[in-house]
Amino acid sequence: MATWADGVGSVPLRQTTLAQAQRISDERGLGFNRAELFRLRQYYRAEGREPTDVELAGLAQSWSEHCSYKSSRPFLRRAFGRLRPPGRVLGTGDAGVMRFEPGFAYALRIESHNHPSAVEPYGGAATGIGGILRDVLAVGAKPIALSDPLFFGPLDRTPDSVPSGVKTPRYLAEGVIAGIRDYGNRVGVPTVSGGIYFDPAYVVNPLVNVGCVGFLPRPRLRPNRARAAGDRLVLVGGLTGRDGIGGVAFASKELTERSESESRGAVQLGNPILKEPLIQACVEAFDAGLVQGLKDLGGGGVATAAGELALAGGFGLHLDLARVPLREEGLLPWEVWVSESQERMMLDVRPRDLPRLEGIFRRFDVPLTDLGEVTRGPFESIDWNGVPAAHLRLRFRIEHAPLRRPTRRRRPSRAVAPAVPSDDLRTLVEGLVLAPDSLSREAVIRVYDHEVQGRTVVKPLHGRVTSPSHGDAAVLQPRPESSRGLAITTAAHPWACRDDPREGAALVVEEAARNLFATGARPDALSNCLNFGNPEDPRVLGDFADVTEGLARAARGIGFAVPSGNVSFYNGGLGAEIPPTPVLLATGIVPDLSFAVTTDLKAAGDALYLVGRSRPELGGSLWARRESRPGLEVPRADPSAVRSAGERLLFAGAKGLVAACHDVSDGGLAVTLCEMAFGGGLGFSVDLARTGLDDPALALVAEGGSRWVVEVRSDGASRFEKTLGRTAWARIGSVEATDGEMRWKGTTRTTVPLASLYERWRTGLGLP
Repeated sequence: MATWADGVGSVPLRQTTLAQAQRISDERGLGFNRAELFRLRQYYRAEGREPTDVELAGLAQSWSEHCSYKSSRPFLRRAFGRLRPPGRVLGTGDAGVMRFEPGFAYALRIESHNHPSAVEPYGGAATGIGGILRDVLAVGAKPIALSDPLFFGPLDRTPDSVPSGVKTPRYLAEGVIAGIRDYGNRVGVPTVSGGIYFDPAYVVNPLVNVGCVGFLPRPRLRPNRARAAGDRLVLVGGLTGRDGIGGVAFASKELTERSESESRGAVQLGNPILKEPLIQACVEAFDAGLVQGLKDLGGGGVATAAGELALAGGFGLHLDLARVPLREEGLLPWEVWVSESQERMMLDVRPRDLPRLEGIFRRFDVPLTDLGEVTRGPFESIDWNGVPAAHLRLRFRIEHAPLRRPTRRRRPSRAVAPAVPSDDLRTLVEGLVLAPDSLSREAVIRVYDHEVQGRTVVKPLHGRVTSPSHGDAAVLQPRPESSRGLAITTAAHPWACRDDPREGAALVVEEAARNLFATGARPDALSNCLNFGNPEDPRVLGDFADVTEGLARAARGIGFAVPSGNVSFYNGGLGAEIPPTPVLLATGIVPDLSFAVTTDLKAAGDALYLVGRSRPELGGSLWARRESRPGLEVPRADPSAVRSAGERLLFAGAKGLVAACHDVSDGGLAVTLCEMAFGGGLGFSVDLARTGLDDPALALVAEGGSRWVVEVRSDGASRFEKTLGRTAWARIGSVEATDGEMRWKGTTRTTVPLASLYERWRTGLGLP
């Protein structure tokens, strides 16, 4: 190729030194390291020419950490490669696909939009929702539920107490919540699960993780690969602009005080009003058999979507970038190639099906453009108005060899738990209940539409309309013709993972399982979003290795499949770095919706049971965080015991013996009991000595052991106890009409006025 299209430039790379090549990469924001630059020079020396700016832009996207998983791939394959049992797992593409019932399946995926949300919280969060919807759509599923686990610094941080160039946590939180609200509500997908967590470690780099679940008839399942040479590559959806250029490169480096000014253009602009008809048009096209394969246009834009789609099928591609419909004039070819403008999908379509496809998208008023074709390979050939702009071996561009970075495993602390002061139990309980990580999220949940589509049977808030409390999981009815339900929950515990990455990660899986069992669901699948710091630091990658091992071990023990996931590195900057933060979106199957369980207490006189064995570990607990006691021993995970006890709870629930159930997690028994009482507008009386721990304060705050508090009708107590079999349990007290009485060996130690505490708990967060 002697002549390139107008607007396409050659970049002098072949004869440069590596230092000179590195300057070129830095000036252009390409993000190549020295080894990658050496590989590029060798390739183009063999080609006998210089690279074009279109080629380098595409290579930079595909070789970024965000797209290539070059640092994480060996660990992920080793940990999760065998957690995709055939028969249950039907697909592992842009989203994982799981069997639901004969003829039907569901899809799940969780990923991050951390850096964009740190720079522009409203737009970053909104386009995070847009992207996760497309991931689920890209396997043929219609999105039916959203989830939003969020991590911020303490809300009381003022502008003069955060580093230069960093926004205050309150500003970030309000913007992120508004972005999720506006996008999710307008596109018509309910937000049913999530969480909001606070820690100084997230001041510089907040985490905005977004999850989605979709539903589909099995014949609609579509692969993320091209079907045959000669098929057309069709771009559908939004117009292309300069927003989002370099987004994956931005996500593959740490934040600095200049990130706002330098990288704002890397944040995409969402359009939920277009997304809804795009979803509808795609689903109709799937059902008509007009789409053979597809990819969503996320990180890397057309370059990544078209390249990965073709290579996955074993093909090449030929397309003309000048055909891409633009939102603004003057975009250069390389900008069109890698722009991450939102609301776009790339479809593989047989030529004979193109006219019918055009008719569907025209009816929904969604743009459709035939960009080119799938070829026999092995090259990708990119034109601009019919004149060459790039010509590369596609495998060379798309596949980056995994890196073997060094790891340094830490030795977890085994510090013995200190004595918990027990002279004022009421103050202890109120302090835990009113801690920022415990306060009611009702005000935030209310701004999200969790009822749209009419599938939400068990809602995010449980209990009375006038005094709702937190639930463990939401339950959806995907098909009105079936009584089978799908439970959805999220789980995270960065504090336990900071103290002990391997055991902390296993505890996160256990918490997800407990949430599902508590709602009457059998754990089925999980998708993970693994948020970490700089992988070039051996300590960070050592934590990553430990976390993946802990997640995999617990998933195997409980029976979770792991069909999808995401890795987010480089979360940090300005001298700060987040703790290891694996976040899970987990699903479970409810065999019969009539036996779904909520957390709110139902009737005075009912018995209260603590199911599971109490242990005195306090590592990572809410009490330890409030008392600034890091490094304590993290609770030991026992996945097989969780599974066994959970199955017993499901058996009891199917007999109609369980009136309410809530897992014991952050804040220990103190927070669990109060949340159950809040939702029911009732009280409780419990004897803390029956937990088996040797101190009343420790019994209230300990989070060790996987446990649930279960309300059982008084006439069903003996049958419930028989149903539990060898599972550890204790009858700790009863439901009362008002207030929360804490006893120790029969003697009342304190009484908590629940009505007044509830009002402070309900209004204390101050968001949105």
